[in-house]
Amino acid sequence: MKRLEGRTVFISGASGGIGRACAEYFAQAGSRVVIGSRSLGKLQDVAREISEKTGSPVHAVELDVTDRENVKRAVESLPAEFSFIDILINNAGLALGLEKVQDGHIDDWDTMIDTNVKGLLYLTRMIVPGMIERGYGHVINIGSTAAIHAYPNGAVYCATKAAVKFISDGLRMDVVDKPVRVTNIQPGMTETNFSTVRFKGDEGKASKVYDGLKPLSPDDIADIVLYTASVPEHVQIHEVTVTPTCQATGRVIHREG
Repeated sequence: MKRLEGRTVFISGASGGIGRACAEYFAQAGSRVVIGSRSLGKLQDVAREISEKTGSPVHAVELDVTDRENVKRAVESLPAEFSFIDILINNAGLALGLEKVQDGHIDDWDTMIDTNVKGLLYLTRMIVPGMIERGYGHVINIGSTAAIHAYPNGAVYCATKAAVKFISDGLRMDVVDKPVRVTNIQPGMTETNFSTVRFKGDEGKASKVYDGLKPLSPDDIADIVLYTASVPEHVQIHEVTVTPTCQATGRVIHREG
């Protein structure tokens, strides 16, 4: 992983789950890491823990990707040693609710669109011009298998992840003449706090999502993200779709018992 030593990596939604795992993996590879989240106190604890464990510098920044002025401030206020971002991992995202479109909650739709689509665009718009100017960059977006096939009661979430796929594809075309790579990672069932957020804190409902199967872990995804960033610079991995072995598509799942 020597190619990643000294690189600066910016990760959104990094207080836990996939984002935190990515931060630790890149720090172990010798990268400087910026982690962003709305929970600055918790994030500072995460930064300290990862830095002490890996010996790499980790900087925490308060980040609300739904607020473009906050995104601008967060990026522009970075200390000098973290200010030249080489790798952007757009990880912040969420699902809310599991209802039919005709029964859906519009506030939930707004939050998903603002976070999963507009937030990704705000950060990308702030950071990619610097990558182009400096002659090196990699944007890694965390999408979902939900982008491939919609599923019942999840139309809006699926649409936001389809947007991530097509933004990734379009950005790759827009920078094809630049030394900037774009990768879209599409995980299937991964055990994080995703389902707890979707069901608004209902741990009972959330735990049932993974009954009878072994889901992916945040470490599984972080390992793949790290690999896509570490291949030679003339190699660009467009897309990775990854599921647990017991999952064939978004809704074709084998559960024991």
